[in-house]
Amino acid sequence: MVHRLTNREISDFLVNWFDSIVAIYSTIISHEDVLATVVEYKIIRDSVHGSIKVDGCFLPLASTPELQRLHNIHQLGLAYLVYPGANHTRFEHSLGTFHVAGRICSSLNLDRIESLMVQAAALLHDIGHLPYSHTFEMVLHEQFGVDHAEISRRLIRGEDSVLSDEERSILGKHASVPEALEAMSLNPKDVAGLLDGQHALKQSSRTLEKHESQAHFNTKRYLSQIVSGTVDSDQLDYLVRDAHYTGVAYGVIDIDRLVETFDIYNGDLVIDKSGLSAVEGMLVARALMFSSVYYHKTVRIPELMLAKAVELLGKDAIDHIHRMTDAGLLAYLESQGGYSREIATCLKYRKLYKRAYAMAVTDVCDEDWLKIDELGNVGRRRAVEAEIARRAGIPSGNVIMDVPSTELPLTEPRISLMDVRILDGKRVRLLPRMSSISSSLQFRRAHDWAVMVACPEKDKAKVSKAAQKVLGL
Repeated sequence: MVHRLTNREISDFLVNWFDSIVAIYSTIISHEDVLATVVEYKIIRDSVHGSIKVDGCFLPLASTPELQRLHNIHQLGLAYLVYPGANHTRFEHSLGTFHVAGRICSSLNLDRIESLMVQAAALLHDIGHLPYSHTFEMVLHEQFGVDHAEISRRLIRGEDSVLSDEERSILGKHASVPEALEAMSLNPKDVAGLLDGQHALKQSSRTLEKHESQAHFNTKRYLSQIVSGTVDSDQLDYLVRDAHYTGVAYGVIDIDRLVETFDIYNGDLVIDKSGLSAVEGMLVARALMFSSVYYHKTVRIPELMLAKAVELLGKDAIDHIHRMTDAGLLAYLESQGGYSREIATCLKYRKLYKRAYAMAVTDVCDEDWLKIDELGNVGRRRAVEAEIARRAGIPSGNVIMDVPSTELPLTEPRISLMDVRILDGKRVRLLPRMSSISSSLQFRRAHDWAVMVACPEKDKAKVSKAAQKVLGL
């Protein structure tokens, strides 16, 4: 005999069922840390590399404020004022570098701990960037003697934070970068150390015969060289990514071939001879991207304007800028009034300074280079700017000078490096000995001008005459 449920019994059943669902849901919400360990991986769709697989152990690291801040930092600074599509962010680049580093680790058959270290360093390598990326590298160096990589290392070691006290109270409890790394059984100091790949590169061996076990070499320089070397995961991502978003056709790199031909030789990251053409292609792409995008005159001018406005704020203000985002910095400049507000407003509405004077690299003789090198001293450069402004009869802040040859070695030391190690049988040879292309690129300048002076458009004629007299070039 079938028992028919009464309305009361149906009601009680539904109430109990609903209470059970609520209890289960509440338990899940209150144990987000448990969920983090349950998630094995996430797939993130990237516009350059396609689907990027992020293992679950990296998810807490990717969620830290230091990395999330990079969503609000333009990868190419103010280049979007020239290339409208260049609105990609440092977070995208960090994720791409992480992906490329993972591919290299797999190709080299590194063990799990080594791979975790390299990928963590790749993901975190840019967390120390100030707003608008490289725009303030010279200001940072001149005021504090550090670069964004050193700030990144401090953040990784937990010696600094990007959060203000107010932001920390709003966000509540969260995992810091060191805590997220330690949860992966990684030492934050070891990960931070991988961001100094250029030092490791200088210490590497050159032409010793390959040793099967490599037991006589205690330093695993290849770990840092994957992240920061002459050919590294950083460049293999940003060259392709920046070309994609700017729409130029110069960043074409055979990443697949390069990844396949990486090898380890006496503790160094090297490339098998079969990948020689791919290396040459990457170096050519790098040279062309610098001259056509990164050092395009109309990209440089707004960056110089913004850097000048920040520099004039003073050292105390600059000390806190690494916590800001792009939008936050512009808002801060507007709130300061005067010259700072003027520059912020001009950038906001793309009212840019114009080039009033420039001396082409091809027109500079050896004697002139000595004078130009003197302008690398910020005090000397600012004094010359002030003298040009005085002669032109305009405010001193309205004259900005660019001397790329003194800045580039600090902001991008890899640009002139050609010491890629090519594995030829059982010996390693440096690239310039095997490639005439690399030899030519080694002496090619990434910029067209040796000195450029910019000012408001209405003052171009006066500033041009004054610059010629003051500089005497």
